[in-house]
Amino acid sequence: RRGSERIVRYAFDLARRCGRKKVTVVHKANIMKTTSGLFLKVAREVAGRYPDVAMNEMIVDNCCMQLVMNPQQFDVIVTTNLFGDIISDLCAGLVGGLGLAPGANIGTEAAIFEAVHGSAPDIAGKGIANPCALLLGAAQMLDHLELTAEANRLRAAIRDTIGAKDRSTPDLGGNGNTASFADAIVARL
Repeated sequence: RRGSERIVRYAFDLARRCGRKKVTVVHKANIMKTTSGLFLKVAREVAGRYPDVAMNEMIVDNCCMQLVMNPQQFDVIVTTNLFGDIISDLCAGLVGGLGLAPGANIGTEAAIFEAVHGSAPDIAGKGIANPCALLLGAAQMLDHLELTAEANRLRAAIRDTIGAKDRSTPDLGGNGNTASFADAIVARL
């Protein structure tokens, strides 16, 4: 209960802080009645304390389909670790792969920002890793530190570099390498 309340409260606070209008609570309470059911029950209780933020509920199966077919309907998604892992990989695939997916682990006293794909040992030392996920994680860190203008500048430089296909890494269809791609992003900062 305590963990569910903490994560759901964080989602609603995040929505409020970022000017988002809706939190989607993703669950499987129809089958996992005890664990996912408790998560959903707590989410409903917490949502009552945020009248300015709408809440909707979605079963994880449908959520995955909706993310593919109609992703613009989502603002903030809150779910449990298992479903979050699955959904984050699905979303990474929708935007171009794990090389574009940042991750944040935010606790009450510390926060860690990273690329969700981890260390990618299969391409270690080849100089072809896409630096965007790590840099987008840095942008999340800047947001967390309330350095929003700096975070937005970094995101814009990344977006512009990808759009220009300027020295991008092979996973994005380019023939650049990690260093050349990072240099192109830095040049746009």
